[in-house]
Amino acid sequence: MSDIEIAQKAEIKPIQEIAEKLGIPDEAISPYGRTKAKIDLNYLQGLENKVDGKLVLVTAITPTPAGEGKTTTSVGLTDGLNRIGKKALVCLREPSLGPCFGMKGGAAGGGYAQVIPMEDINLHFTGDFHAIGAAHNLLSALIDNHIHWGNEMQIDARRITWKRVVDMNDRALRQITCSLGGPGNGFPREDGFDITVASEIMAIFCLATDLDDLQERLGRIVVGYTRERKPVHARDIKGVGAMAVLLKDAMAPNLVQTLEHNPAIIHGGPFANIAHGCNSVIATRSSLKLADYVVTEAGFGADLGAEKFFDIKCRAAGLKPEAAVIVATVRALKMHGKVPMAELGEENVDALKAGCANLVRHIENVKSFGVPVVVGINRFVSDTDAEISAIRTLCEQNGVKAVECTHWADGGAGTEQLAHEVVELVENGHANFAPLYPSDMPLWDKIHTVATRLYRADDIIADQKVRDEIKRLQDNGYGEFPVCIAKTQYSFSTDPLMKGAPTGHVLPIREVRLSAGAGFIVVVCGDIMTMPGLPREPAANRIDIDTNGEVVGLF
Repeated sequence: MSDIEIAQKAEIKPIQEIAEKLGIPDEAISPYGRTKAKIDLNYLQGLENKVDGKLVLVTAITPTPAGEGKTTTSVGLTDGLNRIGKKALVCLREPSLGPCFGMKGGAAGGGYAQVIPMEDINLHFTGDFHAIGAAHNLLSALIDNHIHWGNEMQIDARRITWKRVVDMNDRALRQITCSLGGPGNGFPREDGFDITVASEIMAIFCLATDLDDLQERLGRIVVGYTRERKPVHARDIKGVGAMAVLLKDAMAPNLVQTLEHNPAIIHGGPFANIAHGCNSVIATRSSLKLADYVVTEAGFGADLGAEKFFDIKCRAAGLKPEAAVIVATVRALKMHGKVPMAELGEENVDALKAGCANLVRHIENVKSFGVPVVVGINRFVSDTDAEISAIRTLCEQNGVKAVECTHWADGGAGTEQLAHEVVELVENGHANFAPLYPSDMPLWDKIHTVATRLYRADDIIADQKVRDEIKRLQDNGYGEFPVCIAKTQYSFSTDPLMKGAPTGHVLPIREVRLSAGAGFIVVVCGDIMTMPGLPREPAANRIDIDTNGEVVGLF
């Protein structure tokens, strides 16, 4: 059966029963139908004095078209932890409609390691993304309206930095001209769209600790500059209150369940290649008060998602992960060893060993943050014992264990060994987490540190205009911010075709963007786009409703 067929045939328990497992009373949840609910923020704030559970990060090798299964493993590990007697929940990002209808497909796990209701989670869910998009575009409208009615703040229309957003892949909107049609429609200017998950409001939504912090961060957003290059903030055009009203209900985390009826909190969803790639701080902090073990994930490979989880989210929220799982597949490692997609079903231990250079680098990188590591081998039916053994041997040589996992087919039963290994790592207390760089390191040096220590680049390069902008940000008081590097997810370099563990490359910085409200600097590298396009054959072409009214083809 397909993932969606498995999900549709599953029994779904009333959401009140799932809340009860976490000790959440009925009055503290707001059900959205029978199978999903928002958890009341006031109730969650009342848990502040409870002892935190243990935080476990699931990350992965550099992604390939062969698939890795990070979300599937996060769900499977949570089910496995519950099977061995631990009170565990999984804390995930919400999927974007862009990938769902584009190339990637759904993002609710797979096989018998899924969160449900799968269709709702992958589509409109509880409306959080729509609220974020509406708040973002309200600010866009207020900027143009402010200019139209006299421009009290003297915004230079050529220096407006705040784009519009839509939660869809639409390359035609990357660069547009707006306000055409005469004086009544405002002043014509160039504009553009980003995808909603790249919005600074998405980042703020995911990093804010409460509603007061949300409003303070929204007010700090820099929307543009005057002719004298003085920043104009969202608070200057009186946009904060209305945006907060649109986001108020969305700020409450969403509660759903796994196929094995274990609790899952899914909230927020910035991309990891063009944003910081983690679910909300509110969801993670709340989960740590509600469970003994919290399994969370960071987007794409460890060079992107895990690095930003450690250097941005953990730094901002004071989180201390106790262990990390790096997900790998035989198929993906063979692709990193230059095996074509059509030949991945054939045993090739030599190519696998060559591709394992990618896994080794990710192991080294995660360890450099002081977080102990276990490798989860997400086994496919075509994998051979010799290939699995080769990964285990290589991992042992690098001081970590590799555990075979069959959660796609067997659910939590297929991750019990991995769960035991995670518990052992956590209980041994070897974690000594620290970010990669100190906050007071200059911005240029922060970028250089990530590029050379994690990507193994020889250097970073930028033209004089970009260098001047980095210096201006440093001089204007933003030097304490962490950097959020936006680059391709398919390689340690900025060339998606450079598989494995490339060296001898440089990191070209194309532009830098200030996210003053979120509290980081976006560093755009290579050809990465903040508004993706659809592929030649998008997933949308396969999605439909059957004669019974059921969604088909979603994943």
